[in-house]
Order: sequence, then structure tokens, then C-alpha cells
Amino acid sequence: MLRITLSLSLLLAFSLFADEPKSIPEKIDLQDGDTFLFLGDSITHQCLYTQYIEDYFYTRFPDRRIHFYNAGVSGDKAADALLRFCRDVTRQNPNYVSILLGMNDGTYQHFNHEIFKSYEDGMNDILDLIDGIGAKAIPMAPSLFDSRALNPKVARWIQHRDDARSYYNPLLAFYGAWLQEQSLLRGLNFVDMNGPLSQITQDQRRKSPNFTLVKDAVHPDPPGQVVMATSMLNDAFVRKPVSRIVISRDLQGIPKALGKNSGIEQVFQIGKDGSIGFTHLAKSLPWVLPEEAELGYKLTKAGHKFSSERIQVPGLDPGTYKLLIDHTEIATYSHTALAKGVEIQENPKTPQYQQALEVAILNQERNKKAVKPLRNLYSRLKGKRRKGEDLAEWLPDWEKEVEAMIQLADEYEEEIYRINQPKPHKYRLQRVGN
Repeated sequence: MLRITLSLSLLLAFSLFADEPKSIPEKIDLQDGDTFLFLGDSITHQCLYTQYIEDYFYTRFPDRRIHFYNAGVSGDKAADALLRFCRDVTRQNPNYVSILLGMNDGTYQHFNHEIFKSYEDGMNDILDLIDGIGAKAIPMAPSLFDSRALNPKVARWIQHRDDARSYYNPLLAFYGAWLQEQSLLRGLNFVDMNGPLSQITQDQRRKSPNFTLVKDAVHPDPPGQVVMATSMLNDAFVRKPVSRIVISRDLQGIPKALGKNSGIEQVFQIGKDGSIGFTHLAKSLPWVLPEEAELGYKLTKAGHKFSSERIQVPGLDPGTYKLLIDHTEIATYSHTALAKGVEIQENPKTPQYQQALEVAILNQERNKKAVKPLRNLYSRLKGKRRKGEDLAEWLPDWEKEVEAMIQLADEYEEEIYRINQPKPHKYRLQRVGN
């Protein structure tokens, strides 16, 4: 009887103190006025995957003023991010904070429990602090360490470390698996940054053994950063298509229209050949990225998956049809292709593509001239702290520079929200052949 009583007591005690997993939250639907902050190390400091996420929201939700803030600092570990948390995170009053750390925390060597414990404690402290300021955290697994990319010309600080070549990406995968478990226990959205990069790399190496998305083994290039951005969109955010247009005919043969995430102001018949035209106003622009990111966009099929802009016109007379938008020829399609539906989000001839590209180029400039210089200022601060320098006289001028860069970034963002508003366009399908 005593043994049974003790067993029941132990079971009760375990049930009281065991962590109860929380339900996985719905994906994030950023709203007007929200602030989204990217916390991370040099991979966030690169201002690439963060920029591409910004581009997505600037074009997909132009009716919402969403503010983005990059808080990446090169070389950071979780402990470093904690030191600047109050100044770099809390002051921004974010609603959401993504966290991409771990690449430096493992110190490019075989698993060491004390080193991992430092990462574990630091990440838990960061998650607690984010919760304490009333924000939602989005933990993210460390990205890919591509050991095959190690060569004498790159990553000089790690090229001679056999531990890094043999073990480091599996170690990062372990860090990510631990972080995913903590996310589940805390009821947080989680993003896998390692798996998609690894999978695409493996797939492409079947065609080209030297393929890599991470030329220095650590920092993904622009195409790899697109993979990271699509991972965030896939794992953490509510997604919506750009638009879908369906033009059909009623029983009297009169064209009628249905627009999804858009409005069609009028539909009218043009000529005796059955060609039709309409005026269309989408609520979004397509997700367009700078040229440097094109390969990653194609490898992830980002246009189809995350930026669908579809036109479907069943019931056309057999033949070939030319699509014009605002009197500019966009493409030529068969009546069968139009009946199934065609996608135009990647066609650079459309006026909405060009408008979205203008947004992307301006945001690229914003990141180069304001955001990255701001992150460089935080790197300088970390360097002075590590050297033990007296910051009392230096900090006031540093703070002024920081505020100037933040203001410049905000001014760019204001201009982006001026030029990202969708416009109505005149569409015309003209029959050009049998």
C-alpha cells in the first residue's frame, strides 16, 4: 500500500510540474499598425530575407501600414542579443519578433553540452523577454551550413576546422529541433530555415554537384535568402493570392465577371469575333523581387505558390488570343489555355509587375542606405563593449546617428506606401488566329 501511495504521489507531482504543450497558434495575419521585428545575427544583418519579406507585405497588403524593423547584428549569439534587447527590441514596441540565432552559438565545432547550455539559456531568456513586452515570438531554426562550400577562398575563420566540415550542419539541425520543441511547449509559430535550404541544395546537386546557395558556407546568397523568405511565408503567415479573374458568359451569351481579391468594374464585348475587354482593379500587387534574387524565386516556385495572379476565360471561340493590358501586349494564349487559366504574376510586361518592381527597388535602396547602416552602428557598439571601452562620451553621438538612420528608413517606408497602391487597368483579349 505504501509503495502504491508513493507511486501515485510521484505521478501527481510529475503531472503538476510537467510542461503542458499549448495549442499551436493560427498563422499570423499582420494588421494595419503592426510592427514586425527581425532579431538575428549576420544573416539577418545582410538585410536580404528580411527585405524580401518586407516586399511581400508591401505589395500584398498595400492597405495596411505594417512597420518593419531589422535587429540583426553580425557575429551575434543569443547572449549578445540579450545585451542589446532593451535598446534594440523593446524600444521598437513590436507586435511580433522573429528570432534567427544559432549559427554562431555552436562556435563551429562538435557538440559541446556547455556551449549548447549557453544557447539554451539565452534563447529561453529571449523568449521570456519577448513575452514580457507583450509581443509574439516566432523562433526560427538556424539556416544551412554548407560544408561543401568550404574552400581556401571563403570562410577563412572556419576552413581548417574539421569539426565544422563534418558535424556543423547536423549540430545546427539539433539546435533547430530543440527550438522547435520549445516553440510547441510555448504555443508559438516556428519556422524551419534549415530543411528547405538543405532540400533544394540536395535536389540541385543531382544536376550540378557544385551547386550551393551558401557560397561562404555560412551566409546564404540572395537566392538562398529567397528560400528563407518563402519558409517564413509558408510556416508563419497567412497567405492570400494577388487576384483571380474569371470571365464567363450567362445564358444569353453576355460576358460576366468574377474577381477574387479584386474588383471588375465593367465587362463588355468587342467586335464580332468574341473578343472581350474589362477594367480590373486588384487589391494587391504581385510579389516581385530584385534581379539578384531571381534564381531563388524560380527554385521555390514563389510566383505560383505565394503570388498567384490568375486569369480564366472559359467558353471562348476556338483560336489564339492576345492579352493586352492598358494597350500593351502582354502575351498570347490559346483558348484552351485560357479556359484552364493562365498566370501572369511573373510577366514583366504587365503594369502591375512594373509597379511592384518599383516598390522592390525602392525597398532595396531603403535597406542599403538606412537599414544596413543602422545595423553597422550596432556592430560598432558591440565592438566597443567587447574592448571594454568607456561609452559614456561616445553614446550620445551614436544615439543621434541611430535615430537618423531610423528616421531615414521610416521616410523610405512612407514613400513605399505611397507608390504601392494598386491602380485600375484595362484588359483586352483579342482574337488573333484560329
